[in-house]
Order: sequence, then C-alpha cells, then structure tokens
Amino acid sequence: MPIFEYQCSRCRKVSSHVVLNPKHRERRLCPDCGASRLKRVMSAFAVVESEASRLANFDTSKPRDESFYRDSRNIGLWAKKRARDLGVDLGTKFDATVEKARTGKLIKDME
Repeated sequence: MPIFEYQCSRCRKVSSHVVLNPKHRERRLCPDCGASRLKRVMSAFAVVESEASRLANFDTSKPRDESFYRDSRNIGLWAKKRARDLGVDLGTKFDATVEKARTGKLIKDME
C-alpha cells in the first residue's frame, strides 16, 4: 500500500494518505481544514550511502558546519579518511573506539 502526500489548496498543509488502489479515484479531504482540493506532491526521500563510499567522497580540507558533527555516522570519518590518505592502518582498536563513539557507549564508559 503506497502512501502519497498531498498539499491542500486552501491551508497549504501537507498530509499523508494511504492509497489502497491508485486506479480508484477516492475523494480525499484535508485533515486540517476539510477542503477537498488536494494536489499530490513529491515526498521527501533519503539516500543511503555505504561507509566506503562516504570515505571515498569525503574531502578533509572542506570546512564543516555544526550539523555535520550532529550526525553520529560522521564521528571518526575525518580521522579514517586522513589515515587512509596517509597510508596508515590505525588497526581494529581504532575502529572499535570509533564505533563506541558513534553509539554513545564511549561517553558512558568515561563517566
């Protein structure tokens, strides 16, 4: 069952609707204002990227904003990339420490 998003022509709010049969034109109403003039809009989507791909595309010279560091996947990314660029193997202990930091276990262990 696909879920489509629609924007209300009156109040401009976006709402999600389950569509049981796309060929069957069902009358949909805005859940906020009750208007019946809804326009289907493009839903947001995410792109999943592998760790290897993220490392390959990561530019260590580019400055990062605050939001970059809020994503736990980015913890240790700079160090891993720099080590790879320099041809240094930091070993499995480093990888384990990075994984602990990503999950928050490293901070808990320090407390």
